[in-house]
Amino acid sequence: MNLYFVSLGCDKNLSDSEHMLAILSKDGFTLVEDEQDAEVAVVNTCCFIHDAMEESIQTLIDLGRLKTEGRLKVLLAAGCLAQRHAKDIRRELPEVDGVIGTNGFDTIAQAVHTALEGEYVSSLPSLAGLPRTDAGRLLSTGGHYGYLKIAEGCDKACTYCIIPKLRGPYRSIPLEALVEEAAQMAREGVRELVLVAQETTLYGVDLYGEKSLPKLIERLSEIEGIRWIRLLYCYPEEIDDALIEVLRTNPKVCHYLDMPIQHIDDEILRRMGRKTSARDIEEKIGRLRTEIPDIALRTTVMCGFPGESEEAHRSLLAFIKKTRFDRLGAFMYSQEEGTAAYDFEEQIDEETKQRRFDEIMSLQQEISAEAGKAQIGRRHMVFVEGRLADETGVYVGRTYRDAPEVDGYLFFESLSGIESGRFVEVTVTEAKEYDLVGVLYEPAE
Repeated sequence: MNLYFVSLGCDKNLSDSEHMLAILSKDGFTLVEDEQDAEVAVVNTCCFIHDAMEESIQTLIDLGRLKTEGRLKVLLAAGCLAQRHAKDIRRELPEVDGVIGTNGFDTIAQAVHTALEGEYVSSLPSLAGLPRTDAGRLLSTGGHYGYLKIAEGCDKACTYCIIPKLRGPYRSIPLEALVEEAAQMAREGVRELVLVAQETTLYGVDLYGEKSLPKLIERLSEIEGIRWIRLLYCYPEEIDDALIEVLRTNPKVCHYLDMPIQHIDDEILRRMGRKTSARDIEEKIGRLRTEIPDIALRTTVMCGFPGESEEAHRSLLAFIKKTRFDRLGAFMYSQEEGTAAYDFEEQIDEETKQRRFDEIMSLQQEISAEAGKAQIGRRHMVFVEGRLADETGVYVGRTYRDAPEVDGYLFFESLSGIESGRFVEVTVTEAKEYDLVGVLYEPAE
């Protein structure tokens, strides 16, 4: 049967989606790109913030219309929205034939067959243990980079975050299983591994009694074919000497670190339930830039958390201006039922949140533009992602400073064909707001 699959939300969700795709493919389903051809549709949903939940619901409603207007027989909701609102989905979305929770993606094939027999599916396993992944993955990222999810769940209990209730406690995936999964990805052509989890820095504490991310990185770096290893979601308070050392010395590890800080005001950090302080954050950034002078630092900050005064907002702006993160993303606080902050007093109105968000992103745009100009004349190893369809001989790639999908690109021209997944050297000649333009120096391999 024809299968149409939608993966919403984060890259951790995408990893789960790729496991589901592999299971369904091995069960005989054919993946189609046009929803009109679908007989079965699965939506791996997100509900981290209100906008993400609305997108998930609307996607289910839109696909549900194909039951009367198209060929669709079964529609399933998987992932975070299904975990959080299973009863509401069954009551309010009659076009949906079942729900699969965050810890049940390995039941997807049986769920589809059950739904095809006319029975409503409710697969919501306990948020303990881990789903089976022996079916492998069907990569959806183009085949040359991939996300390796190294742990599930979170124990941090930040007051604004619903993830622990949706994903359960922190559970590391065994090291040997990750090495085998990464090796299989490499055999399928993956050159860049992007390590992800709700927090990567605590990897192994629950299984091995100690932080084991450096050990995992060393093992992954031994895999033939893997050229780059990139780290996302490293909480500042958990970045230690061992991790800095492997970042500094392992030639396959990109000098790039995603370190979400959320804020810099100590009182707001305390109300958020963060386990760090302004002083600790500043010291950690200074240490990283001293030990690894060319490191690219990405962070995430939140606007409009309950109780955020104008003074606290101005402190965050000043810190961003002083620190000059290479990459920065911001989002507005979303009052999510089920979180501690939902009942906090001093909720911030939407207009103020939007203004503060705009001010932060306007500042970061200036910083990014200046940082881009500083790259002019420099030569970078570039990971080639492909060629622009509407521009003859124009290729798009990423430097070590750019994570897939969230950061900028480097565009360059070449009259000779260059395959995606190759590494070439490019000299930067021009800087846009977030992207770079360059000329091919010479193929590096």
